[in-house]
Amino acid sequence: MSQSDPTNHVLAAIASIFDYQQSHRETDKAGIEDNPVTPVPQEADGYSKIGPGPIAAIRLKWSVRLADDGAYYVDETIGENSVAVVTGPITRDAAIRLVDDRESEARRRFEELKSEMAGRSTAALVLQK
Repeated sequence: MSQSDPTNHVLAAIASIFDYQQSHRETDKAGIEDNPVTPVPQEADGYSKIGPGPIAAIRLKWSVRLADDGAYYVDETIGENSVAVVTGPITRDAAIRLVDDRESEARRRFEELKSEMAGRSTAALVLQK
């Protein structure tokens, strides 16, 4: 993802919401939920994934849609009322792969931010004692 990617800002905002205790609990749960096996859908039109985060208003969503011309497009939105950033035209497989890759990357970066925040919170607690 590029520096101008809105994902950077959204993930940073989401991560800043978590305090140490919530980050610690979520990190423990994430180990169980990471790397789910997702079967490739038979129909790509309507295939979507939602990024991580506690607040729907800033959560990322990627959706595949089939246009009238037979080409596939991926709509990336932030929250429920944003204007979509559109990628396409691309093939069916490329659209599914793009959605999966973006969601996976967002989840990875989100977990990194949570871990970093947990580390900083732990360090702050040690310094306070």
